Amino acid sequence: MALFSLIVPFLNERDNVPAFSAFITKIAGELREKFALDLEVVLVDDGSTDDSVLQYAQSMPGTWRIVELSRNFGKEVAVFAGLEECRGDLVMIMDADMQHPWHVALDMISQLVADDNLDAVYAVRDDRMQESMKKAAAVHLFYWLINFRQRFIVPENAGDFRVMRRPVVEAMLKIRDRRRFNKGLYAWAGFRQKAIGYVPDERQHGATKWSNLSLLSLSVEGITSFSALPLRLVSFAGALVGFCGIAYGLKIIFEVLFYGVYVPGYPSLMVAVSVLGGFNLALLGLLGEYIWVGIAETKNRPLYLVRRIHKSTDVHQVNDQPQPVEKEQP
Repeated sequence: MALFSLIVPFLNERDNVPAFSAFITKIAGELREKFALDLEVVLVDDGSTDDSVLQYAQSMPGTWRIVELSRNFGKEVAVFAGLEECRGDLVMIMDADMQHPWHVALDMISQLVADDNLDAVYAVRDDRMQESMKKAAAVHLFYWLINFRQRFIVPENAGDFRVMRRPVVEAMLKIRDRRRFNKGLYAWAGFRQKAIGYVPDERQHGATKWSNLSLLSLSVEGITSFSALPLRLVSFAGALVGFCGIAYGLKIIFEVLFYGVYVPGYPSLMVAVSVLGGFNLALLGLLGEYIWVGIAETKNRPLYLVRRIHKSTDVHQVNDQPQPVEKEQP
């Protein structure tokens, strides 16, 4: 029987453990009945500060492993750790917050199993229209920047919720980027992929770990890792300002020589210094982001460090040990 691996990164999700454990019991039976697949669950603890690891270890049914990272390395790296640990012929990535609907996951598995020409099926959120116009515009701008004149397209509103065949997983493991942007890496890897739309379920417990600052930081990672367009835009803007400065200088010379127009020097000088200084500082900051990405890649540090790996077999062995029997006192 083929093996199906479910990779679930988590961070401080103790309140969702009971629902997730019941969920695993349900899907293990459905996978075996509908697709003749055995289930293994690979949970990756991305530096939780609560007792999530203990709760999962005490509650999880079936075959599972918990990769406990030494600290918080970020979800992108936690997913990679799960890919390295899993052994399945088919591999699915889901969130631990129970917002990825199982009926959508079943649909993705069904389509992948039914079509031998497909290598991966991924889910795309269909509820982005409910967000504010400002945020929607920012999302569209981000994907326009990252996809501009690329040989591959990063799908808008796609994430880690996907199912892949083993060759795709092996290909992803060869990509050792330390500043990771998984959406771009999935697109860069290629293969034959298919999208399925979905609307995420409501989060049952806790709050999202993605703040606006975290999303902005991830966006910068994506742009600096996959696009040189910002550098070209700033360079173009700098050249345009330079040409405008030359034209303005020629205009001043012409007016002084032929019309005797008095041109005050201080205001024009301050405008020129402010504009050019602002562009120079912006360009330096942008260059710094790209240089930082390059430095991070050349340090050759490991992507993550593992504190401990918990296995279901260890728990089962402990539970199967004969318990000492106390003798009654005479």
